[in-house]
Order: sequence, then C-alpha cells, then structure tokens
Amino acid sequence: MPHTKELAVKIVELVGGAKNIVSVVHCMTRLRLTLAEREKAVINQLKQTPGVLGVVESSGQLQIILGPGVVNKVAACVEEVIVEERREPQSAQCNERDAERTVVMAAKTQRARCACIKGTVVNGGEDAVKDLKAARDEKNQTPFKLLLRKLASIFVPLIPAIVASGMLAGMTNVAIRFGADAQGPLVQILNVLGWGIFSYLAVFVGINAAKEFGGTPAMGGLAGVLIINPAIAAISIGGVALVPGRGGLVGVLLVAWFMCFIEKRLRRFVPNMIDIIVTPALTLLVSGFATYFLLMPLGGWLSDGIVLFFRGMLNWGGVIAGFTLAGTFLPVVMTGLHQGLVPVHMEFLNTLKENPLLPILAMAGAGQVGAAVAVYVKTKNQRLKNLIKGSLPVGLLGIGEPLIFGVTLPLGRPFITACIGAGFGGAWQAITHTSTIAIGISGLPLAFLVKPGGVVNYLIGLFIAYIAGFIVTWIVGFDDPKEEGV
Repeated sequence: MPHTKELAVKIVELVGGAKNIVSVVHCMTRLRLTLAEREKAVINQLKQTPGVLGVVESSGQLQIILGPGVVNKVAACVEEVIVEERREPQSAQCNERDAERTVVMAAKTQRARCACIKGTVVNGGEDAVKDLKAARDEKNQTPFKLLLRKLASIFVPLIPAIVASGMLAGMTNVAIRFGADAQGPLVQILNVLGWGIFSYLAVFVGINAAKEFGGTPAMGGLAGVLIINPAIAAISIGGVALVPGRGGLVGVLLVAWFMCFIEKRLRRFVPNMIDIIVTPALTLLVSGFATYFLLMPLGGWLSDGIVLFFRGMLNWGGVIAGFTLAGTFLPVVMTGLHQGLVPVHMEFLNTLKENPLLPILAMAGAGQVGAAVAVYVKTKNQRLKNLIKGSLPVGLLGIGEPLIFGVTLPLGRPFITACIGAGFGGAWQAITHTSTIAIGISGLPLAFLVKPGGVVNYLIGLFIAYIAGFIVTWIVGFDDPKEEGV
C-alpha cells in the first residue's frame, strides 16, 4: 500500500484537483468528497489505485472506501494537499483571515471568489460554494438524494462519539452483570461517560442540521434544547402537557430546518446594524412557539410512525421480515445509504428504550464474514487470500466495507451468497426478539450492547450467519481470479 501522503495526492489528482473539491468529510471507512464537477473525476483509475478498496457515488458524494484506521489519516493528508495546491500567488488577492485561507476558483461562474479550508469543509467564499453546489445539484440530484446527503452530513460526523459512548455504556452494563457495584463511584462515572451523549444528542444534531440547512449552528443547538428541555414538562397546551424529548431527532430536524428558514428570511429585511440582536431573538421567538404548537407534535407523530412501521414488520413478518431486512442490508451499506438509518435507530431507543432492528441488520456483516472464509479456503489466488486475511479482523468487528469492495462484490456470486447467509442470522434475531440498548458498531462488539438476557441469542445468530454464509458460498462457488488480480 502506498504511503498515506502519496495516496492522498493521487486521490486529489484523480478527482479533478484541489479546485474541484467542495468539501471533505470521512466516516469510519470512507472518504466522502463533494465535487464541483463530477465529470472531472477519473473513476476507473481511482478504483484501480492501490490502497483504494472501492468507489461509490451516493447522496451527492464521491465515497472512496479506504478502510478503518486508514481513512482518517488519508482525509487529513487530503486536506493538507488541498491547502498546499491552493497556496498560489493569486491567493494574496483574497481577504485572508488566517494563515490557512486559500482560493477557490468558481468555474461555473467564471469568476474567482475567496474560500477557506477549515477542518474538513471548504467553507469560505459563500457565494462561490453556493454556485458550485447549485451547478452540481442541477445535474446530479433528486430530492431523495439531497435528503440522504443531508442526513449523512448531519449524522456521519457524530458516529465516532456515538460508537464510543455506546461501547462504554455496554461494557459498564457487562461489568454490573459480573458483580460490579452499580452505585459505586467507578460505575457511576462510567455511566456518565457512556450515556452522556445520548442525553444531549439532540443539541449536536441541531448544530449539524443548521450547518446543512444554511443557518447559524448555535441556533441549531437551540433547536435541540427546545425539544429536550425538562422545563417544558410544566407547560400544558390544550390541556395536554408537553413531554420533553417528544419527537426525538425527527423533531429536532424539523425545528432546526424551520429555524434556518425563519432566520434566512429575516435577514432579508432586518437592517445590518441591528441584525445581530433582532434576527436571532425573533428567530427563537417564532420557532419556539411553532415548536410547541406544531413541530413537536408533528415530529412525535412522524417518529412514532417510523417505529411502528419497523416494529410492525418485525411483529407481523417475524422470520420473513428478519431474513429480508438482514439479507438486503449489504446492498444498502454498499451504496452508503445505511447512514440514513441512524435517526431510525435513535427513535427506537427514544420510544422503546431498546432497538430490535440493529441486531438484525448486524447479520449482514456476519454473512459476509462466512462468505469470505469460504472464498479464502477455496481460492488459489494468493493476493486474494492476503486481502481476506487483512480484512477479516475488521469484518468480525463489524466494519464490512473492506470485505465488500475488496472480496465479495468483485467476485460477484459471493456477494449474493453473503446476503443469503445474513438472512438466516437475521431470521434468528427476529424470532428471538433480540434488542440492543444503545448504538454501536455491529459484529462481535455489538454483544456488549445487547439487552440483558439476549446476548446468547445474539451470538447464536452471528454463528448462524457465519455458517450459512460459508455453506451457501461453498455450494454456489465463484470464478477464482487469476493470480495477477482480482
């Protein structure tokens, strides 16, 4: 595998250069680039680049699969490469606010505008970025794709914190089961560390939502506060008391969007000299009343509907629903659309205090592990064997992209047999009503988050998916690639 900096330079070159990159974010395995002009990216060469496990276009982003532990390093190097490439003589013409200010040339508007790179997002030069985004959206976007892109942009940055907190919460529960004093200071501290983000997740979501909807991030944080503030329990509207947290993250998204809508409209009319005082105050006043009279009840109905839909599938469909959900989840992961399910998982936790959907979907990765082991045993291709050996450990830990894009998907049939194996594991999880108490990565680590009494059933389901994926792949077989490549 090439050096991290070399890989970053190659990626920037193959996506059309630094000036073609509007934003850079990453999740646990994917480098997610938003491009000004998609046609400038050389996708075929990008897929063949050593170190790149796969390339997916989804939700308005070019998603480059690099694998865990690699993607964050490459993302940091990509940002450095962008800054270096944009640090040209003409950048002095811009009004730089700090040493990292750079220039973005807006090709679609035929005029240069200032921009900056801060963290992982090209954020300065607001008009230039809007022009680039507008041009891209006109060519590539549908309302559904735009929604998925925004959901991914809101929730993907939060996943490391959610996973870290979930794992600590799960391990704390395991420690209590093995005799740790639940009232002792150590366990109490661990509980604070593990459950803290779930108490205030609405604020984080509101902040990120405001960024996506074009508003002020701090006002978006207020959207979360409006939903979860315990003081609203003392308020009754029409004889019905308000319930803190009602509507969950769906309600937060609605309120944050409405806040941004009001804020942007007010800025058109409020004079600049009093904007800093009048606009935020009026935005909060209008949004606050709209929240409690309209948006919070609407969010509650929507969140309840989402939970009832999936819960109904599992209750009425049982084994068939479990098999179908688990068996079709790998294609969802492949396209990157699985990030849009984070609000669904959170609504289960907010409403039922448990999540029966996550153990079922986790079987997708287990089926793929079984399929990959079958490929490893049958193949004579040493390069493929080495690839599987490197990808299996993270696959067992619930990170499936290296196996998807490096092994099963390129081989074709093993991808289908992995889905079938996953279905058997999902059917078991559905029939045994296994649930989790928090969100975390799937695979073996998810056992720490399983509701007490269900750990054995979860592990049995994993074993079923492993074995089924192996057997079906062994029987169906695959075309063993020649030694020179997969």
